[in-house]
Amino acid sequence: MQRKDFYYELPPERIAQAPLAERSGGRLLQVDGGNGTWTDGQIRDLPQILRPGDLLVLNDTRVLPARLQARKPSGGAVELLLDRIVSDAEAWFLARSSKPLRPGGTLLLGGGVEIHIHEKVDMRVRLGIPAGGGWLALLQAQGATPLPPYIHRTPSADDAERYQTVYSAKPGAVAAPTAGLHFDAPLLALLAERGVDTAFVTLHVGAGTFLPVRSERVEDHEMHAENMEVPAATVAAIAATRARGGRVVAVGTTACRALESAAASGFLRPFAGETRLFLYPGKHFHVVDLLLTNFHLPESTLLMLVSAFAGRELILASYGHAVAAGYRFFSYGDAMLIYPSTAAR
Repeated sequence: MQRKDFYYELPPERIAQAPLAERSGGRLLQVDGGNGTWTDGQIRDLPQILRPGDLLVLNDTRVLPARLQARKPSGGAVELLLDRIVSDAEAWFLARSSKPLRPGGTLLLGGGVEIHIHEKVDMRVRLGIPAGGGWLALLQAQGATPLPPYIHRTPSADDAERYQTVYSAKPGAVAAPTAGLHFDAPLLALLAERGVDTAFVTLHVGAGTFLPVRSERVEDHEMHAENMEVPAATVAAIAATRARGGRVVAVGTTACRALESAAASGFLRPFAGETRLFLYPGKHFHVVDLLLTNFHLPESTLLMLVSAFAGRELILASYGHAVAAGYRFFSYGDAMLIYPSTAAR
């Protein structure tokens, strides 16, 4: 399977540069992998689409102010984007600078804070800080909202709130689980009144989500590691949903990957640790019955995941429809509700 098999044309004006005034005001494209059709609708249709007894599984990660501006002792600028925190004193970052960084060197942040370059692997660097407040405190003090690279503007004060889900709780992500951005308190209340339950997983999205697939063969791509947890309470909620004939609705590819990682053996169990799960056509889904997700970049691992769920040809055809119909793409864009193909099971 080739990377180019997941390419599609996207005019730049289709990429949403800012959120809508209301979180739940977006459009919703329903795509049915079982019969190969799609239907236009609205996010606010979800209480009518979902059934009493269904279960929404939400990713409760919270986005950190994960972008830092540093400089070399010589004065050269270095942009750092957190990948993941290893400990209070160490973390991995994606680094961008005019000249390569070298292990053993140092960088300077605001207030004269000095950080040390311990290791370099491709674009990633492992950085250390002196014992003290730790990376979380440093990011809160000096970091900026890590808007994706396809949003061509400086983050505003509004982004600090709108680039978080309303149920975010556990700091650790460098990108929002964007399907969850469509939910506001009124929509969640209507879903609860409908009899749709909710449960939570945690997957801290890493900076690797922004990196392109470089290998020509899809199967040769190596996924970046991300920290995740599927708690026992969510496993129990899914078992109860199955028992009453309800469906498990993953809100976002992150929730989907967390659930499927915890069910890698074929049986869902509580799990806490790292995942490198890569889902592409030919892979099977053990837990997720419906997938709510935003639109994804051409040739990305996330486009490959939704293609595994509903079929590549149908996904690319529905994306073509979305482009022509004026849907808004990517993080602040519109959403899809995807029903699986028989091949996904």
